[in-house]
Amino acid sequence: MTYSFDETVRRPDRSDRIALAGNRVFAWSEWGPVTGTPVLFLTGAGMAGTLGFGLEHLEKLNLRLIAPDRPGLGASSPDPDKSLASVARDVGELVANLGLVGIPVVAFSQGAPFAFAAAASGSASSLAIVSGQDELYRPEFADGLPDQVRDMTRHAQEDPAGFSAMLEGFAEPDGFYDLVLSMSSPEDRSVYGVEPFAAAYRHALREGFRQGPKGYVLETLAALRPWCIDLGMINCPVSLWYGGKDGSPVHSPDFGLSLAGRLPNASRRFFPEEGGALLWTRSLDILSELATTSGND
Repeated sequence: MTYSFDETVRRPDRSDRIALAGNRVFAWSEWGPVTGTPVLFLTGAGMAGTLGFGLEHLEKLNLRLIAPDRPGLGASSPDPDKSLASVARDVGELVANLGLVGIPVVAFSQGAPFAFAAAASGSASSLAIVSGQDELYRPEFADGLPDQVRDMTRHAQEDPAGFSAMLEGFAEPDGFYDLVLSMSSPEDRSVYGVEPFAAAYRHALREGFRQGPKGYVLETLAALRPWCIDLGMINCPVSLWYGGKDGSPVHSPDFGLSLAGRLPNASRRFFPEEGGALLWTRSLDILSELATTSGND
């Protein structure tokens, strides 16, 4: 299949920010009609919120896609105590600022644990987890993880300070993009490695790292350690989107199968012949489903 991303990779229509406690700001990019139903998009690792998805469908679906810069990424202030819970609080502040109680949330890759934390705190009316990371430290995954990922997960748990220092020593945006491409399947390289998408992805990473690597390092540490989230308490609808030819070693090792069993209201969409770039190749399906479960009609 061939995909055209000329519309999807356009720069944000608008950007904004709110003030948080502690003299921090929480910034975001957005696309779509300003009066549309807000949908929160939590990006993948190290990315600022400058790369959207499904932008050509937002007007028709009357959706306003809002992509925050998590703390220390892009234009959002750093938070030295950044954790899944702290980001969930920041998301809650944004949702309240929009005048809402809950909001549809879509998360990609490493955005998944932050989305689950937001849902557990009551900020999500529905969730779409696309090629999401799972709790990699869980014992059922131990034998199936690549050695490097298993070692990273163990290092993050046993020596968080040392792990952070190690990661901070070499993490930078262009190298990170090359790493993602090297771990991707041919199906995903045909998306991530092709212009104009590749340039937009690299831009989102460069913006994400513009304050240095610390924001990325802290959230990677949070994502690799035990999440301390009771997934069984997340009662909103959750859809899990996975492709069988997703080559990323840090996405769910069983393509969301056991994850679906740990969530009380989950449905799994599995595409055995597709890769992990479903956020862009199946954007209409994902957004259409979120539009029907917005809870704000």
